[in-house]
Amino acid sequence: MAETAGPWRPGTDPAPDPAACARTLAAAFTREPAVTWICGGSAAARTRWFETTLRTHATLAGARRHTLTDPSGRMVAAAVLTPPGAVPGAGARALWAARTAVRCGPRALGRTLRYLHAAETGVPDGAWTLEFVGVLPELTGRGAGRVLLDHLLDATPAPAGFFLTTADPANVTLYRRFGFEVVRRTALAGLEITAMARPAGG
Repeated sequence: MAETAGPWRPGTDPAPDPAACARTLAAAFTREPAVTWICGGSAAARTRWFETTLRTHATLAGARRHTLTDPSGRMVAAAVLTPPGAVPGAGARALWAARTAVRCGPRALGRTLRYLHAAETGVPDGAWTLEFVGVLPELTGRGAGRVLLDHLLDATPAPAGFFLTTADPANVTLYRRFGFEVVRRTALAGLEITAMARPAGG
């Protein structure tokens, strides 16, 4: 399944830098509906939100970040995966909430919690969750996203498959091409959150 066309070099970072991934994802999610609803249109707020979120995610045992770099070594795409059943501890959750409220504002915290409540119900037992995957806007449509998705799906041992949610209708067609199927749709504050699952070997 792995695709190597193009000048991209995929990899799994065993000691990922949350700040570097956050900057890449903040740029990639400039127009993504859910992140825009949470953070507003501010690039700085979006970057702070990703920094805070990924810093907490890095505390999870087995958490994975996959990255794609160009020939110069610049990160051009990133993906974040949560292992089956992994959740932050109470202390990490409290620290995340405090940091999000201070760095992004109470509204961003409240909206994040509402989105999580709507999106994370019904994750299939044993499935990995694809939390984020994003490509720098200037490289959209040039194959980087496909290479990264091919790589992470091949590199992750997932006998129970994968799960994700998206609030961008355009992503549904994309993920179908990788074997994901819609399992439910949820309305939230004008967003339509689509939950999708990919069985093992899908």
